[in-house]
Amino acid sequence: MSHPIYLNLISFLGIGGFCIIVWLFSEQRKIIPWRVIIGGILLQLILGFLVFQFPLTRTALEIFSSLLDSVFLAADVGANFVFGKNIVPLLGKPPDVNLGYIFAFRALPAVIFFSGLIALLYNLGIIQIITKFFAKIFYKTMRLSGAESLSGAANIFVGIEAAIAVKPYIPKMTRSEICAILACCFGTVASSTLAIYVNFLKPVFPNILGHLVSASIMAIPACFVLSKILVPETEIPLTAGGVPVEEKQSNDLEKVPTETVGGELIERVSPMDAAILGALDGVKMAVSIAAILILILGLVSLINQLLGEETLQTILGVLFFPFTLLTGIPFNETWIASVIIGRRLLETEIPCYFALAEAAEAGKISDRTVLIVSYALTGFAHIASVGIFVGGTIALAPSRRKDISSLAWKALFVGTLATLMIACVAGFYDTGNPSILGK
Repeated sequence: MSHPIYLNLISFLGIGGFCIIVWLFSEQRKIIPWRVIIGGILLQLILGFLVFQFPLTRTALEIFSSLLDSVFLAADVGANFVFGKNIVPLLGKPPDVNLGYIFAFRALPAVIFFSGLIALLYNLGIIQIITKFFAKIFYKTMRLSGAESLSGAANIFVGIEAAIAVKPYIPKMTRSEICAILACCFGTVASSTLAIYVNFLKPVFPNILGHLVSASIMAIPACFVLSKILVPETEIPLTAGGVPVEEKQSNDLEKVPTETVGGELIERVSPMDAAILGALDGVKMAVSIAAILILILGLVSLINQLLGEETLQTILGVLFFPFTLLTGIPFNETWIASVIIGRRLLETEIPCYFALAEAAEAGKISDRTVLIVSYALTGFAHIASVGIFVGGTIALAPSRRKDISSLAWKALFVGTLATLMIACVAGFYDTGNPSILGK
């Protein structure tokens, strides 16, 4: 082990530490959801053990990461044809252009490709099988309501779209359920954006993709644990009896093929149509990502010009320093890590992953810090997402506008600490073995 073992102990204690922090702000401190807490933490530890310690799973994770390299190559091939080889070279051939061009013409096309691929897999029914599998696990281990379990599981693959899976139930959901659903949106990442983080970190963390997928899965129980502590369940949810089942409706051949999903009649499309529509949605997402980055980073720069160079980063670093200590990062690297993690609150996670890669390449941080911060940065836990998730959820259930709006900032708080909690899990299981990063 290349680091002191007490750092692993700090990471382990940090898991409980974040539960205590959230409990201090709980709406009902006398109500402690022990089953959710114990079941959720055990789920994270089991998943962490499979990822970090179980040889068969680790090998499978490495194979999975290698296989998905072909997906990135496929995205590069399409972008290479559209933008040219000088701007978008194929995998392993660095372009002779600056990073701005790499992001705009390489990372964003990958978002479009992944969006189309996920839409295709959803149309084929593959995503639903995986989603229902995890929904049943979350329901049985933590005894959550069926609707929030299903929505949480869907967050492994998508963002605000996960709430659509339980749209008919949102108007009658309890405040605790709504907080949990919003928290899962903030604490996880959409699969279509993973390509951006991988492009930044792959040179210093070759196995990053597999770990990002595992982090997204672990973040769901973490979000449920913390959200149920902050806003405990005091009512009986409508779907307390189990996970909602999609009902199919047969139609005459002359009619347009449709099916009933969550109580709504929707038109079925062919796999290729679904992929194309998914890619078009990916275009909207890519444009939104670029627009948000231009706006947010521009505003941050403006504030820094008014207050002084990197003032905001210093303030955020101080704010997140105690939280970063709980993750078990080496003390001499805690400040660098806390600044990177803190920046996400305002700047989104994308510039932070780039800053993490830069710090690793410059030798400023160890492999352990790279691993822990990679987990801590997963999720859309930043202010820019508040409007997106709150507005999207309100659009699905206008009658709950007041509750959704009032719970938004609590859900952001939960999502932020949930990503730090899974970073503690990664820190607890880290043995200092370079193979974990794929080196």
